[in-house]
Amino acid sequence: MSKVLIIGAGAAGMYAAAAAAGNGHEVHVYEKNEKPGKKLFITGKGRCNLTNACEVEEMLGAVKSNPKFLYSSFYTHTNQDVIRFFEENGMPVKTERGGRVFPASDHSSDVIRTLVRKLERLHVKIHTGKKVERILAEEGQFRGIVLADGSAVTADACVVATGGCSYPLTGSTGDGYRFARESGHTVTELFPSLVPVETKEPWVRDLMGLSLRNIELVMKDGKKEVYREFGEMLFTHFGLSGPVVLSATSQVGPLLSKRPLSVHVDLKPALAREQLDQRILRDFGEQPNRQFKNCLARLLPSKLIPVIVMLSGIPPQKKIHDISKEERQALVSCIKDLTMTAVSLRGWSEAIITKGGVSVRQIDPATMESKKVKGLYFAGEVLDLDAVTGGFNLQIAWSTAWLAGTSIP
Repeated sequence: MSKVLIIGAGAAGMYAAAAAAGNGHEVHVYEKNEKPGKKLFITGKGRCNLTNACEVEEMLGAVKSNPKFLYSSFYTHTNQDVIRFFEENGMPVKTERGGRVFPASDHSSDVIRTLVRKLERLHVKIHTGKKVERILAEEGQFRGIVLADGSAVTADACVVATGGCSYPLTGSTGDGYRFARESGHTVTELFPSLVPVETKEPWVRDLMGLSLRNIELVMKDGKKEVYREFGEMLFTHFGLSGPVVLSATSQVGPLLSKRPLSVHVDLKPALAREQLDQRILRDFGEQPNRQFKNCLARLLPSKLIPVIVMLSGIPPQKKIHDISKEERQALVSCIKDLTMTAVSLRGWSEAIITKGGVSVRQIDPATMESKKVKGLYFAGEVLDLDAVTGGFNLQIAWSTAWLAGTSIP
């Protein structure tokens, strides 16, 4: 039996602790917050999207950074294993649209409670309010940790599961990256990811709170298309958010951190331009004497109408029967290609995850053990691994944590 230290009592930390303790090790978890699972509590707007019920290959396809690295962990401990773990430990789950898996209660607190109770049954000791200051290693071998109060704790192995830099108020302040660098590891460039974007156009603020479903969003770097997806989008007081925008940043975040990108939204992707023009002609034909500004209610949400009217260049008071074919084509273009300029990512306090992290080239994908320091393991968001929304990032945490915890000899 080895003495194992886990740094961080979040999703990956508690899961790794359960895995290691289940293999008979003496496990101690060190958490600088006053209680475990602080970030888990706010995950998924407080509902906690545990995982996704899709096939493993589809799950690997949702991973944006280093998916091949995850083959061992995803196949060793699958999404079905995660679901089984929680259900066998007293927490039923449910699957919703897009394969998203949630606790049946819709309360993230139940996820935390299930993990904590499991650790209690396994006699894992959680030390809250204990900040780890540094890792001790000699001649390429892990030896122990030093706490903020100066005291040292020796052990045989350690799992670093400190999370990233996202939501720093929950304690994710990048400690794990410092531990990694100090022990000789490379940390790739870090970016906020699954994060809203700020836009340049002032009219976007007028749409604050408007949610659009079934739109197609395209982002371009100059003339080059860098992202395309269908989904749901939300206008905010600063720019754009919602699932399709958050997922975009997992792909284009590094680009957007350097220069603006153009955003093109097709409000009616199910209709070709000609079909949309015919639809508008029909609507116009039924109300030829009305003013233009009063004739789009069947086609667009009310909050969007003044903006589309303005962008179309058609005078708001113009009678429908006076609108030319060219003007109508301009309206079609506005609806099929609502264009904005994304100028920057929002900050770490709004990012769901971190893009970048401990280089996976220095980690054994079959065990999560460092190739540089024997007995030192990394799991979860601290690694250079990230995915789109839908439960995939938590699956990365569960799978890498389980592999780390069960690989400790």
